[in-house]
Amino acid sequence: MNLSLEGRNAVICGSTQGIGLAIAEELALLGANCTLLARNEEALKTAVKKLDIALRQQHGYLVANFSKPEQVKQVIGQHVQQQPVHILVNNTGGPPPGSVLDATEEAFLQAFNQHLIVNQLLAQAVIPSMKQAAYGRIINVISTSIRIPITNLAVSGTVRGAVAMWSKVLANEVGQFNITVNNILPGLTKTQRLNSLIQNNAEKRNVSTDVIEQEMESEIPMKRFGEAVELAAVAAFLASPAASYVNGVSIPVDGGKTGTL
Repeated sequence: MNLSLEGRNAVICGSTQGIGLAIAEELALLGANCTLLARNEEALKTAVKKLDIALRQQHGYLVANFSKPEQVKQVIGQHVQQQPVHILVNNTGGPPPGSVLDATEEAFLQAFNQHLIVNQLLAQAVIPSMKQAAYGRIINVISTSIRIPITNLAVSGTVRGAVAMWSKVLANEVGQFNITVNNILPGLTKTQRLNSLIQNNAEKRNVSTDVIEQEMESEIPMKRFGEAVELAAVAAFLASPAASYVNGVSIPVDGGKTGTL
């Protein structure tokens, strides 16, 4: 199986911690030159130092705030003029929890910009170089909520669903150029996002976080939370030559929790 990414250039969003950083680490291990994209420059500098360079990979970073789409557009536009991009990982932190009736217009618009609009701008910027190389991989880290809505994540679930549809339409358009577009759907994965959701639920119910954790784990067939590296391994496969005929799909990485076929 050909998993080598030597000579390939990747841009990984939201990659200073959690799932994004884990994906960058896996892509680097396979030989990719990784460019991390996030808003905190100091965190980016620290994250880049964690990436493997055994195959003489050249890693770097770009600073942009996903809440400012025009800034992202400018930064990625300058980057592709200097270096072609073969792999794009769209990964952005989810909106705050809450019900749909309590959500404001601003909350929906902000989430739509941070996720779908930014994804669109990034894809438009990198696809020309993917076409030229006859090799492209766009991987969107979304959520299992596109299959089954998750209580109290109304804005997130709504916008993630829009991203899933966008991804499928894009996959149909660019597949002919040997560019694949796929989604990874994390379940309950050990990240700061999960910690904040557990804390939020514990405070609402006036119980300990241990109680919430045990309840959540009991609903997972594997009876444990996922590790970021487990999701990153799936992303690395999708980015590799071995996944050349996997296109337009959404893959849950959730320990079997999502109750759909």
